[in-house]
Amino acid sequence: MSESLKDMGKMIMEANAKLDRKSSYAEDYCERIIEMIKDFESELDDTQEVGMRLVSFGQSVTFHVQDIGYYNPYLIRFYGQLEDGSPVELIQHVSQISFLLTAAKKLDPEKPAIRIGFNVEEEK
Repeated sequence: MSESLKDMGKMIMEANAKLDRKSSYAEDYCERIIEMIKDFESELDDTQEVGMRLVSFGQSVTFHVQDIGYYNPYLIRFYGQLEDGSPVELIQHVSQISFLLTAAKKLDPEKPAIRIGFNVEEEK
C-alpha cells in the first residue's frame, strides 16, 4: 500500500472519530450533568429532592427534576413537575445550559424522594 493511501486511510479514520465524538456530544454532556446531580443528591435528606431553578426574561421557574435525557448531538431534556404537580419538560441546546440546583421539598411526603442517578442507572 502506498504512503499516500495509508495517509488517506489515517485521515478518514481520524475524521470518523471526530464525527463519532460529535454525534454523542449531548450524551457526554448529559452524563456529566448526571454526575453533578448525583453529587448534589448525596447531600439531600429523605425529605428533599433535586429542584432546578431557571431564570430568564426576569422570571424564575423552579421544578422538581425527575429524569434527564438527550437527543444527540446538541439537545438535553429535563423532565419533571412544578410545585402544583403540572408536568414540565425543558429542552435546551448544550451551549445554553445554565441552571441552579436546589433542595426542594418532596411533592408527595408519603413517597420516597426521587433520585435522578438511581433512575438513570435503572434505564441502562
